Amino acid sequence: MKRTNRDRRRFLKQGAAVAGLVATPQALELAGGSAAAAAQTVVDHNALESVLYGKRSRFVTTTREVEGRSHSEQTLIRPHPHRPSARTPLAELTGTITPTPLHFTTQHHYGIPDINPDEHTLRVEGLVDRPLVFTMDELRRLPFVSRVYFLECVGNRPNPRAETVTGTHGRMGCSEWTGVPLSVLLDEVGLRDAASWIVAEAADGGKHTKSIPLGKALDDVLVAYGQNGEPVRPDHGYPLRLVVPGFEGIYNVKWLKRIKVVDQPYLSFQEHSRFLTPNPKTQRDAYDFGPNSVITQPSGGQELQAHGAHVISGLAWSGSGAVRKVEVSTDGGATYREAELAGPVLPKAHTRFYLPWRWNGEEAVLQSRCLDERDQLQPTEAEYARYWNLTRGQLYGTVQSQLGHCNWIQPWKVGRDGKVTNGLEPVDVVVDVHA
Repeated sequence: MKRTNRDRRRFLKQGAAVAGLVATPQALELAGGSAAAAAQTVVDHNALESVLYGKRSRFVTTTREVEGRSHSEQTLIRPHPHRPSARTPLAELTGTITPTPLHFTTQHHYGIPDINPDEHTLRVEGLVDRPLVFTMDELRRLPFVSRVYFLECVGNRPNPRAETVTGTHGRMGCSEWTGVPLSVLLDEVGLRDAASWIVAEAADGGKHTKSIPLGKALDDVLVAYGQNGEPVRPDHGYPLRLVVPGFEGIYNVKWLKRIKVVDQPYLSFQEHSRFLTPNPKTQRDAYDFGPNSVITQPSGGQELQAHGAHVISGLAWSGSGAVRKVEVSTDGGATYREAELAGPVLPKAHTRFYLPWRWNGEEAVLQSRCLDERDQLQPTEAEYARYWNLTRGQLYGTVQSQLGHCNWIQPWKVGRDGKVTNGLEPVDVVVDVHA
């Protein structure tokens, strides 16, 4: 009995030491704490604070990954206030829904506004019969829907220099969004014959605006006040944001305060600065993300501990609709096997796939490809470069937003030692819009 107690005390002591090691300095800095404090703190899950708003286990330390020139230690490219961008830690997640605190956020050059929902309104005006101003209370009394959609930044791209799947594809997430279909609001105000576009405007300091075709606005766009079962959080647009399924993330305007119905698209700062080039392949009708997929387990930075049975798993998605099929190769694309799709397959949402695999200890190159319901097949790197008439060096030397949607296949290489590394061949230059 005494030996059992000694063993138990030794186990608890070792467990506490391990917990202190798991909490990385970066994670602690984001949480606003210190290494010493974290090592000594044990969350009381029976405390009232934990009952009122649940806390995760102290052994789970997953955080978003701060990225790029928007980091607070770097030279600012926009006025204060300022906040870093952060990527979703894809390799550490399960299922298809991204927890809100881990969902990627892009650069907020003018900071996140602190908006009182009791004072916030949404104005709908322009080429309409009855311009209206909706309070948050009025919006919540209108018919609403809950829909699962992915949200992806056009800056996502396979990257030969990235060490992990967060580095290649971490600028995306998938949530259940709750709100009023925009078509309901447009029906309330009445559209005039000349109406063909809308312009959505944010309440942030930069007054971010985006033009969206009226046909899309009437189809599946949401004016969302809920994300994953709770109010949209401030860094995702509280109290109101636009959700434009399948379109580039920048169209999903946060802190939404105005929708103007117009007869043509307006070129805002973002289109002028990056998104339109003389190449017709980058013009306004190229909105929907094409079929895409990426393996998250095993992926870069991970290690297979033993030969034998493993499960290859990842995410697939398409801005054009539902995923029809995902195929996985373990020999660098020479042959493919169809993967299983786990859970419901929803349009314009992440779909989890998996394939049982026996590793024999030899080198292997793992990759996946997605086929969507429009029979569009995810391209290889070579096929994508050929489409744009670019060399491989030019492909990675061009800003992502000037290439359309960078959805070519990302391979991972498994070495004989079990360590997983990036399977793309090195290149001299990689230009990143967020670097």
